[in-house]
Amino acid sequence: MQTPEKPANEATRIETLRALNILDSSPEERFDRLTRLAKRLFGVPIALVSLVDENRQWFKSCQGLSATETSRDISFCGHAILGDDVFLVPDAAKDERFNDNPLVTDAPHIRFYAGCPLTVSNGSKLGTLCIIDREPREFSEDDLALLSDLARMAEQELAAVQLATMDELTMLSNRRGFETLSLHALNLCRRLDKPASMLFFDLDRFKQINDSFGHAEGDRALTSFAHLLKQSFRESDVVARLGGDEFAVLLTNTGSDELNCTLDRLQQSVDDHNRQAQRGYDIIFSVGAVAFDKSRHADVAELMAEADALMYEQKRKRHAGNDNDPVSVNGARAVG
Repeated sequence: MQTPEKPANEATRIETLRALNILDSSPEERFDRLTRLAKRLFGVPIALVSLVDENRQWFKSCQGLSATETSRDISFCGHAILGDDVFLVPDAAKDERFNDNPLVTDAPHIRFYAGCPLTVSNGSKLGTLCIIDREPREFSEDDLALLSDLARMAEQELAAVQLATMDELTMLSNRRGFETLSLHALNLCRRLDKPASMLFFDLDRFKQINDSFGHAEGDRALTSFAHLLKQSFRESDVVARLGGDEFAVLLTNTGSDELNCTLDRLQQSVDDHNRQAQRGYDIIFSVGAVAFDKSRHADVAELMAEADALMYEQKRKRHAGNDNDPVSVNGARAVG
């Protein structure tokens, strides 16, 4: 049996999937109607919308199976998300990648599989729309086109879900998506006893940019800062626009020294951007930084609230002309 490899963008892919807050959710008619349609049009006993999580594939919609998930190691869909086109297995019993797979040798006794990857706006392939038969079969060009069309419909439904968790302007997570992803990350840090830190950012003088240069230029400043954040932090860090000119980042398995180096790198990137852009204003930000302490922070909301308060304390000191605080975790830093 051949275990599926991980995509090159696996960290981003998993972050995108979990930000949707769709895993382990209740059945939805908008996905069920697609699997019912696929099952009927192709005359197969099984049709699925399968989402490939870190160690499992979970079925958002399932026709013809009682199971709700299987291990990713034995999944056909884990192979399907590695490509762009329909992944086709005409006869699994004669395919050396799958002939000893427990999904072939035991229930549901897969012989035929066709799965089309489901891709979202950032290019991540989150899962598949797939059909399964217990008998080998051929698949024509018309069949391939039809399955692809149904998969595009499933992608549209995922895009609708994603809009609820993504900020449309910057394509970062929004508050809802950030809280969902941060919850997963903090639970993992608790379990593994790893450090985590919350950063809460606010753009200074943002109202002046809107007032002096117009809202289109304000949007440009927001997207520029979002891009600089994504460049400065790792793929495993959770970066979000919470609303207005407020941003947040949750870093996991990061000590205070590494955090401060990252903030220095961000500041350098912002300085470089300001010099090169020359748009009549500078991007300036304040940030509050808090190290996660499981004895003090019961949840993500408490961690965010403390970081937010520290950021505003720094902003207040700046306005009072007393901006001399050193860089520190569990402190605030005015940068720019």
